[in-house]
Amino acid sequence: MLAAMCCAPVGDEQRGEDPTVLALNERVAELLGQEEALFLPSGTMCNQIAFLVHCRPGDEIIVAANAHVFGSEGAGASALAGAQFRPIATADGLFTGADAAAAIRAPRNRSPRSRVISVEQTANRGGGSVWPAAQLAEVAEVARAHGLAAHMDGARLPNAAVASGTSMADHARHYDSAWIDLSKGLGCPVGGVLAGSKAFIEEAWYWKHRLGGAMRQAGFLAAAGLYALDHNYERLAEDHDNARLFARLVVGAGGVGIFPAEVSTNILFLDLTNCVLDANAVAARLREHGIRLGVESPTRMRVVTHLDASAAQIETAARQLVRILEHP
Repeated sequence: MLAAMCCAPVGDEQRGEDPTVLALNERVAELLGQEEALFLPSGTMCNQIAFLVHCRPGDEIIVAANAHVFGSEGAGASALAGAQFRPIATADGLFTGADAAAAIRAPRNRSPRSRVISVEQTANRGGGSVWPAAQLAEVAEVARAHGLAAHMDGARLPNAAVASGTSMADHARHYDSAWIDLSKGLGCPVGGVLAGSKAFIEEAWYWKHRLGGAMRQAGFLAAAGLYALDHNYERLAEDHDNARLFARLVVGAGGVGIFPAEVSTNILFLDLTNCVLDANAVAARLREHGIRLGVESPTRMRVVTHLDASAAQIETAARQLVRILEHP
């Protein structure tokens, strides 16, 4: 990847003259079944620009209550677009078309205007759960029927496509905007690519400049994305296998529980409610052995597998966790 970055042909990205950025945009637009795409510095910027294009102040975005855009992006939609969220309660981060329809506001001059339905594929805090393509299409159809935009936070869309054995376009083509993160499972140092219609991307360019996301010789970064799509996409299945391996090795140790019960991609959560040690204490003990797990709360930890952690390292980490939980 580094060699590809060093050798990339580059130009002025702001002027549309960087051939590597243009190639990445074209590639991702095709992969997501969209007309055009736009390379951006981060996935959060992809989400926020989408909301800025779709929304006006006072509008409302329908999302899962545990969605990343709702709880982990600094209230960006409220601060930047002036839009608020209408959350749908769901443990796995997925909801149905009927759930979305029930959350849409009846038109009244004293109510917020329902403007966007946003889904997250995979659902991070749902334990990396995968939206079935048919369910995604159903939700998008509800949005269209009510005159709303449909947006996909596709940070881990590649994981969902690999896990389900279907193309990314099968998941994203029904959406007015969708994106993939290059710095998650694909292993790039930076970047996300936002896709949509030609008119949507034209408007997104304005917000890219306003938010400071325009770059110059960005081809050095875009080359990493092209390399990742060629070399790191299919291997995402290894991360899924490693997450399941970790779950099998630790479940029940010292009272620990696993969510979801059946791991489908590269994310799982540990429930320490019945353990002697809390999450912060476990994390501190693990760091002594060079192992890092995320702490979500005193009783909840997040495990994410990725290309820098081999199956052997996953097994080592799991067995060390078991020792800590069983011999606190």
